Amino acid sequence: MTTQHDADLVPTAWYNLLPDLPEPLPPMLHPGTKEPVTADDLAPLFPAELVAQELGGPREVDVPGAVLDLYRRFRPAPLVRAERLERALRTPARIYYKYEGGNPTGSHKLNTALAQAYYNKRAGVTRLVTETGAGQWGSALGLACSFLELDCEVFMVRVSYDQKPYRRALMETYGAAVHASPSQLTAAGRAALAADPAATGSLGLAISEAVESVAAAGGAAKYALGSVLNHVLLHQTVIGQEALAQFARIDDYPDVVIGAAGGGSNFGGLAFPFLGEQLAGRRAVRAVAVEPASCPSLTRGRYDYDFGDSAGTTPLMKMHTLGHGFTPPAIHAGGLRYHGMSPIVSHLKELGLVEAVAVPQTACFEAGVAFARAEGIVPAPESTHAVRAAVDEALACRESGESKAIVFALSGHGHFDMQAYLDHFAGRLTD
Repeated sequence: MTTQHDADLVPTAWYNLLPDLPEPLPPMLHPGTKEPVTADDLAPLFPAELVAQELGGPREVDVPGAVLDLYRRFRPAPLVRAERLERALRTPARIYYKYEGGNPTGSHKLNTALAQAYYNKRAGVTRLVTETGAGQWGSALGLACSFLELDCEVFMVRVSYDQKPYRRALMETYGAAVHASPSQLTAAGRAALAADPAATGSLGLAISEAVESVAAAGGAAKYALGSVLNHVLLHQTVIGQEALAQFARIDDYPDVVIGAAGGGSNFGGLAFPFLGEQLAGRRAVRAVAVEPASCPSLTRGRYDYDFGDSAGTTPLMKMHTLGHGFTPPAIHAGGLRYHGMSPIVSHLKELGLVEAVAVPQTACFEAGVAFARAEGIVPAPESTHAVRAAVDEALACRESGESKAIVFALSGHGHFDMQAYLDHFAGRLTD
C-alpha cells in the first residue's frame, strides 16, 4: 500500500523544532573567544538567510517558491506499508517506511541541497564547497548546483572514494569536482597524509579541507553541509511532515519512529515533526536513532562541546561526540562515519525525548537483504541500520503479541553500494 502522491502533501513550510524545545539548545561557541557565535561569525561560511535559520527563527519557515517547484519534481515521497516484510517476520506489527530514494540522486540529501543552493545563488555566490562520506550528499549538492548553475567542489572521504567509484562518477556527471580526502590541496589534508600516507580519511577531516578551501577563496565561495547543523535538519522536515499527512489519510499513527543517525539529518527529518506533535500535547511517540556500533556517538560518546571537524577550525558545538580526532573504521555505511551528532538530536537525547541504539554492520546487512527480498528495494548501507532496528521492534511485537505501528526512514537506495552487498555475501564484512 502506498499513499497518494498528491502535490498538496508537499509542505510549503519547514518545521523548526527549536521554539518547541522544553529547554533551549546550547549555543555554538566561537573557537577563539568561547562566546556564542554571532551571525557575523558564520557569514564567511553561509549566506545570511541560512545563518538566520541556523541561529533560531520561527516555528514555520516558508519554503521558497523556486525550491518548492524543484521539490515537486520528486515529492511527496511515498509512505509504504511493508506488508510482505510483516508476513516474512510473522509479526502483528504494522511496518511502514518513508522512501527517500526515488529522486535522481537516490537519497534524502537532495531536500537540503536544493535549499542551500537556492539561498547561495540568491546571495550571489558562484561556488559551493563541501565534503561527503558515502557520496549521497556530494551527489545531491552536485545536482542542486547543476540546477542552480553553481560550481561545486567536493572532498570525498578516501575510503568511500575508493569503495564507491560510481558515486564519484555521478557527482562528476553533474559537474562537480571531486577530490579524495585527505588530499594534497589543503594544509589539513597534507598534515594527515604526512602522519599516515595510507590514511582512509573521515568526515571530520573532509570538513576541515572543505572549510579551508572556502577560507582560501577569499569570499568567492561558500560552504555547504549535508547534516548536523540546525538549518540542514530544518530542511529535512519535509520528510516527517509528509509522513504525518500520509498517516492521517490512512487513519493510522506510529508508535515508534526510527531513523539511521550519523550526523542526524535523516533521523531528524522524519522524527522532528512527530516530536513536535508530542511536545504540543497531542500524540506521543518513541523516537529511536540508530547508529553503527563502530561509530557510536550517541550511545558511547560524551556530551560536551567539541569541534565539528578534525582540524579544529569550526565553531564548538554541544553534542554527543567521540572526539574530533576520532577516525572511524572503514565500514561501508560511509554516511554514518562521523565523530559527532547533531546538537539538536544530542540535546533531545539528553532530555529523554530520543532513544539511541548501536547496531553492528553484519546484522544491518542481514536485515537489508531480508528487506530487499521482501519489499524489492535494496537499501543503502546507512538505511540498513534503520531496517535492522525496525525488524527488531517487529520481532519484539511477535513475542509480546502487540500490534504496534512502526515507521522508519528508508533514506536511500543502495544501487551504488552493491560492492558492500557482494562483500556481505562473501563473508568479508566484519564488526
